[in-house]
Amino acid sequence: MELKLRDGDYVPDGQGGVERVEGARELLERVLWKLTVRRGSFPLLPELGSRLYLLPRAKPGERSALAAQYAAEALADEAGLVLNTVTLTESGGTSTLRLELEWRGESFTVETVL
Repeated sequence: MELKLRDGDYVPDGQGGVERVEGARELLERVLWKLTVRRGSFPLLPELGSRLYLLPRAKPGERSALAAQYAAEALADEAGLVLNTVTLTESGGTSTLRLELEWRGESFTVETVL
């Protein structure tokens, strides 16, 4: 079971705790978390997270390929998860990352603003 996140914060359950999720929703919460955590920010788990925070430093023409590489790297340890498509959209100084995934025969789309 994973804790539910919304806009980078845990979602309260109304009883002094936080909401928890299971199954596919658990996987999606974990995927979003791994994409947003800076790789190397946890000393005991140096492979956790992504390097997506480095995208603004790259040349614009290289960013889409790097986004796909960084996303695949961050999700590599998720058993049974297939990353089909990674799309990076940049507009007005904001970057949006969209992933199309497959897990246990189901298709999912995850989108996050970087």
